[in-house]
Amino acid sequence: MSKPDHLLVDIATTVESEQSNQMSLTVVVQGAVLTGRLAPESVWRERVAEVLEDSERLGPFAAIFVSPDRGARPRPRSEPPTHLHFHVARILQGTLGIPETGGMYRIAVKDVSAWTVGDVSYSDG
Repeated sequence: MSKPDHLLVDIATTVESEQSNQMSLTVVVQGAVLTGRLAPESVWRERVAEVLEDSERLGPFAAIFVSPDRGARPRPRSEPPTHLHFHVARILQGTLGIPETGGMYRIAVKDVSAWTVGDVSYSDG
């Protein structure tokens, strides 16, 4: 999208302001379908930092994701969010969701070409 969808921006803004991680969303980005739950950026950053901290090789990168006011409630933004922050998310490939357990993804709102509310999953039945 050259111009972000205002409804999608409103969803992202609500997630950011409410500190909720229960909004399920499925998006199409450059032909890839990604499905999962949105999280506020601060929560997403904290979770990524926790995963990196637990890694011997990747631990030094954790500091990049930790905000200086870790644990504090984020300040109101004057501009709308530019990215969607997914957790427990999967890239859908055929009948598989990759990774199976869900991952952490950051998607630019301007790159979303289609979206729907809800978490899409496949079943063999």
